[in-house]
Amino acid sequence: MIEIIPAIMPRNYNDLVETMGLFVGVVPLVQLDIMDGKFVPNRTWPYPRDQFFDAIVREEQGMPHWEDLDFEADLMIENPETWTTKWVSAGARRIIVHIESVQEFEVIRTAVPSLVELGLAINTTTPISAIEPYLDRVEFIQCMGIARIGFQGEGFDERVLEHIRAIRALRPEMPISVDGAVSLETAKRLVEAGATRLVSGSAILKSNDVQEAVDTLKDLVQ
Repeated sequence: MIEIIPAIMPRNYNDLVETMGLFVGVVPLVQLDIMDGKFVPNRTWPYPRDQFFDAIVREEQGMPHWEDLDFEADLMIENPETWTTKWVSAGARRIIVHIESVQEFEVIRTAVPSLVELGLAINTTTPISAIEPYLDRVEFIQCMGIARIGFQGEGFDERVLEHIRAIRALRPEMPISVDGAVSLETAKRLVEAGATRLVSGSAILKSNDVQEAVDTLKDLVQ
């Protein structure tokens, strides 16, 4: 079964509440694209500092729609080692860190408990050899489908297909997620290459009906 995961780039807390609310009853889990303006140019909630996020980390309140919707946190940030524990406390079902920004992988691995999946993302310009030492230490790999990460609506980078095939050859059973340029035109090719999770932002959010967009993507790849 191929998993369709809507991607959200929250501008602020109110935007997070509103956009996550669109997917209650539509999917079980969404991806939050978290950016600090350093690892990638854009910045999203909760950077640079947000009182709601601080309260969530302290477990004084839950994430928006937490009773109905799980989330994975895609940490497109510098020094993810210093933020991993906070996102675990915030209730993330999955944590994704990018090999290009990781300095101390063991710190991250130790911070993520067994009930939370740890994923490692890789850019199309990074060789597969960069993640090979960690394949036995993570629950899944996320292949970026665009050359310039941190932006929605970017063009599809064909190199992601080779990344997927290479990882599938190394780890036949490992879940492989693709984030970036996942659309009606690319979804089937990604799954045929070996992807099992498709993360889609603009193709879903810019549609007239998010339920219909998710269902159409599912129909294409099931």
